[in-house]
Amino acid sequence: MHARTLPASRGWAWIIEGFALWKRNPALITFLVFGYWLCLLVVAAVPFIGQILMSLAMPALSLGIYNGCKAVAEKRKAGPEILISGFKQNLPEQIKIGGIYLAGTFVVLGLTALVDGGILAELMLGKRKLDEATAEDPMLSVSLIVGTACSTPLMMAYWFAPLLAGWGRMSAVKAMFFSLVACWRNWRAFLAYGIGLMLAVLIPGLLIGLLGLISPILGTLPAIALPAIFIPVVFASFYANASDVFGQIGPDESA
Repeated sequence: MHARTLPASRGWAWIIEGFALWKRNPALITFLVFGYWLCLLVVAAVPFIGQILMSLAMPALSLGIYNGCKAVAEKRKAGPEILISGFKQNLPEQIKIGGIYLAGTFVVLGLTALVDGGILAELMLGKRKLDEATAEDPMLSVSLIVGTACSTPLMMAYWFAPLLAGWGRMSAVKAMFFSLVACWRNWRAFLAYGIGLMLAVLIPGLLIGLLGLISPILGTLPAIALPAIFIPVVFASFYANASDVFGQIGPDESA
């Protein structure tokens, strides 16, 4: 599977294309996205092993959203059950991807612990509250930088991996490697994409704040609607950048 190298301008286009895709079937895509989060929360609530199960299930569930977006893009009928369709596509490798990502997360937290004595790791694991003294600790800022630098390659390796394993029938290691390479080749487009997402939140947020100063009711309604629209659009833009980087490969073409 060949990864294209795209110009920075495509990063902005992914957001626009994600919004256009969401508009085709907002009910389905919104359901898939919030159903994805609900499933993860339910699984995470399992005593003792919930967090592990959540990480292992995450790739297959995210592939279900890809399948739903693909169906919408191709104007095919799809129902809510498509959310679990990813569990039928190379599930063993999907689970391995989740396991590798979980292990990598613990490695990153371990590296930050070498810097701040475990402050960031305890915050992330819910074992410590962010009080004023902790927030002002200079080592926490250093560990945040270290954590960001170390977790970025891990995120790049995970970004396309569920799709490559499920649609491309790749092994977990190969899928994560190709995902890392694809993201690296397109770092300019992803940088523009990240800036675009920040602006897409910042500008409406400022407008909502101004409305709130005029009337609390006028500010409350958009504040509720914004995440209900923005989050599904972001997930739809994931499909847009995946299809842009790798072309129109699908489950039937992968053989």
